[in-house]
Amino acid sequence: GAQGSLLDLDSGTYEYVTSSVPSSLAAGAAIGMGIGPTQIQTVLGVFKAYNTRVGNGPMPTELLDETGRLLREGGPKPEYGSTTGRPRRCGWFDGVAARHSVRINGLSSAALTRLDVLDPLPVIKVCTTYRVHGKETESMPAAGAALAAAEPVYTELPGWQKPTAEVRKFQELPAEAQSYVGFIGDLLGVKICLVSVGPERDQAIKLERII
Repeated sequence: GAQGSLLDLDSGTYEYVTSSVPSSLAAGAAIGMGIGPTQIQTVLGVFKAYNTRVGNGPMPTELLDETGRLLREGGPKPEYGSTTGRPRRCGWFDGVAARHSVRINGLSSAALTRLDVLDPLPVIKVCTTYRVHGKETESMPAAGAALAAAEPVYTELPGWQKPTAEVRKFQELPAEAQSYVGFIGDLLGVKICLVSVGPERDQAIKLERII
């Protein structure tokens, strides 16, 4: 199965990583298909509208409060491991980790999923930088100890508190939801080409052509 970029053996949050390197990064697609990396012209990254992690390992934006519970239980498919049933750790969107994923995968565009889970929230926070030992950084710390000590620096955005699961056009999303998507795209430095407001195929809203 596929693994998230931060579980990559070389570029992830070692030692909390997987040994299956080819499934962790976009480069693994070339290895798996037996083609050269220059044959891949488009790399689409998929991010949830908030952050999740299964198991141990540093997670600066983790929420252990009611908001974290809401993120875990929200939407038609709550955040539990598909195989083990373990509850996923949930937190605010981590822009530092996401930018790291953009860089190591060479993303050309991104999809933002599970936007509907944020519907009830009056305020939504996004981590834009870390503060590590008193110093602010936009980059992911290479050392595990530094990442474990990282404190998230947040930007607060207004929530929309309106249901989005039935929306099928980006322009019909609440203005605050559109602004949130735009903020994430600017933070990552890549275009958001798709937003999902539920698990069904018709709940994937295309903003522009992907390929």
